[in-house]
Amino acid sequence: MAEKERFARVLKNRDVIAVSFGAMIGWSWVLLTGYWVQTAGSIGTALAFVAGGIIMGFIGLTYSELAAAMPKAGGEHVYTHRALGSGWSFVCTWALLFAYLVVCMFETVALPTAMEYLLPQIRAYPLWQFRGSDVNLGFVCIGVAGTLVMTIVNVRGIKTAAILQSIVTGTIFIAGLLLITGAVSFGDLGSAKPWFPTPATGILSVLIVVPAMLIGFDVIPQSAEEIDLPANRIGKLLMLSVFIAVLWYVTISFAVAVGLSPDQLSNASVATGDAASALWGGSWAGTALILGGIGGIVTSWNAFLIGCSRVLFALAESGMVPAVLGRLHPRYKTPYIAVITIGIFSCLAPLLGRAVILWMVNAISFAAVVAYLFVAIAFLALRRNEPDMPRPFTIRYPRLVGYGAVIMALALLSLYLPWSPSALMWPYEWGSLLVWAGIGLIFFLRFRLKANETFESDVATSPTGSQP
Repeated sequence: MAEKERFARVLKNRDVIAVSFGAMIGWSWVLLTGYWVQTAGSIGTALAFVAGGIIMGFIGLTYSELAAAMPKAGGEHVYTHRALGSGWSFVCTWALLFAYLVVCMFETVALPTAMEYLLPQIRAYPLWQFRGSDVNLGFVCIGVAGTLVMTIVNVRGIKTAAILQSIVTGTIFIAGLLLITGAVSFGDLGSAKPWFPTPATGILSVLIVVPAMLIGFDVIPQSAEEIDLPANRIGKLLMLSVFIAVLWYVTISFAVAVGLSPDQLSNASVATGDAASALWGGSWAGTALILGGIGGIVTSWNAFLIGCSRVLFALAESGMVPAVLGRLHPRYKTPYIAVITIGIFSCLAPLLGRAVILWMVNAISFAAVVAYLFVAIAFLALRRNEPDMPRPFTIRYPRLVGYGAVIMALALLSLYLPWSPSALMWPYEWGSLLVWAGIGLIFFLRFRLKANETFESDVATSPTGSQP
């Protein structure tokens, strides 16, 4: 593709951090913090997130070197294609596409669910039930309206999306700062006991979910071709965003622990909001925290829409999905057909209610870790096969980091297999993965058939004029 048709380089330091951090901070920091503290204790929760951050840090380091060396749209697809060939590259990218697409669809359901805490009346006008989940007109309208807004923003350009990301990320920081300053000013350390759970396996229960909370740093490589910074800065910003996200989760969790007594925590509907209200002595603080959580939905949705559309672009450019998905808007330089396609799928999600999308939530983490595993393998393969490849961001101990990332990715994958307490459910979660794998197989066989036809055509029209 001609250079003039490629993406516009407009993202600066603040934009990159906002996109990556916003992807990792969704609705969970508001909704699940109370459960984490009750399960792992106040310090136990902090330890779980620090340990999970170290695990993701090893994986993130492999991304940092590769993203700086190959700052191209599609990230993982580019690295694995160069290191492992088209077959394994497709497996990696198809898994990642599943994770990103389901996140976008999930946020379409999460938005009206979060808004229901502030406006219960949106549950009016029931339409139907699907698999035991009520579908209401207000719920559908908010989800579809949110999808239309996000789609338009992302069609109009990465800079527009980055501006939205920066503004909403700012509101999240303000909401979080409100909770943290309340905890520092009025919190009671005695409420944070027990520091550790009994039994200590509660820490493991929280550690299992940490990788899911940190999925999103890999959006940076997807948009690397749109970053207007030195290549080595990309790797540094990626690692910085992981550090900030871990610090955020640890600080918010501890603030909730000192803001609510164990009894209050067990009765809290939204612990983060309840803690803010208790610390500041007014429901307005809790409302502010809920608004911050809604902001997290927007930033996560926006970031994953960016990432998902760039993954589709890379697959289309390689001929693995229809070429139309790689078409760039002549004015805005965005893969607008891909963005619109994702928007159409997202609009369908609220029509199915919460149940169907919730079936696939854990499968998101599994699919993302599959991609992480292939990236770590690609990192090691390129270190071995292309030692002289320019690496603006160079890892000092590549074998330690690379093999560490592979081992940690395999360990994370094992947590979702049948022998694990956190195994994926059959038939819902495994079924969704199998259906997606089947669709991917069809696309890959189509790609291989077209590649063979092209090869035979080239041979037939070659100057030698005969058989290979």
